[in-house]
Amino acid sequence: MRTFKNYITEATSIGLLIIVSSSFLFIQSCKTNKKEKQPETVEIEKEHVIEIITENMDFQMPDSISSGWNTFRYKNLSPQTHFFLIDKYPDGKTSEDAENLVAPVFDSAMKLIMEGKTEEGYAEFAKLPEWFSEVVFVGGSGLLSPNQVGETSLKLKPGKYIIECYVKMSNGVFHTSMGMTKDIVVTNTDSGNKELISDIDITISSTAGIVFNDSINSGKHIFSVSFKDQIVHENFVGHDINLVKLAENANLEELEHWMNWANPKGLMEPAPKAITFMGGVNDLPKSTIGYFITNLEAGNYALISEVPNSLSKNMLKTFVVSK
Repeated sequence: MRTFKNYITEATSIGLLIIVSSSFLFIQSCKTNKKEKQPETVEIEKEHVIEIITENMDFQMPDSISSGWNTFRYKNLSPQTHFFLIDKYPDGKTSEDAENLVAPVFDSAMKLIMEGKTEEGYAEFAKLPEWFSEVVFVGGSGLLSPNQVGETSLKLKPGKYIIECYVKMSNGVFHTSMGMTKDIVVTNTDSGNKELISDIDITISSTAGIVFNDSINSGKHIFSVSFKDQIVHENFVGHDINLVKLAENANLEELEHWMNWANPKGLMEPAPKAITFMGGVNDLPKSTIGYFITNLEAGNYALISEVPNSLSKNMLKTFVVSK
């Protein structure tokens, strides 16, 4: 499983070691055997779904959940773009540590970067607590626009975790600093849920980018997302999958620029016009798999990863959904 320590080691060879520590509280587990396909997607029984609701800067959800496979239904009822990311913090560390010891460092750094003081901003990351390098990320949803609902299925081990969102306000303050964190416990009791059966398979890697069969009809689909590898990109984060619906006047260059947090206005509200984020699967380690479930209407869509230059890396793929 990939940790911040792994990121730090790899990034040393490309410089700016301090930034690597920011593989990101705000920026930042599996079966490889193929299953027999079935023509219709699997219905998710209500009792097997963990509902998460955001109305402001909050996660309304149970304090504890079962281990194993779980499907999270995330309802973004707020006026902001959000996602959820599940972090495994070191023993004894909680969301209070995230808000009081980590978030202020990122806010201070981002303020300086927005002012054009890039070097000074990066230097702020040296103030992160030493234990921050031990944080492990175990997946989450893709970005969700206001009034959207996304479903993501992940396999979790027992333990204590923190759930958070690191999108930025229009002033550069991260949502985590606005209180968008929550402690959750994954119990030793297995959920009993089975791994989903997908009808559309996506693979993502640093070498081939996003690969999938883009001949897709409208209707409900279960997408699998298999992480063939996971590397540190130029903005010191790994790759993920975000599903986007594109209106007629959507600007792909603007979308690509916005998806890179290292840009002063990257991941900052408001999100680009003419696009609707519909969820996906957040960063997972190498050789792991996650799923997302969605209902697609006919129209234009894209899959994009939160990395710099996603188009040239084959990590921005447009496709058309037919009726």
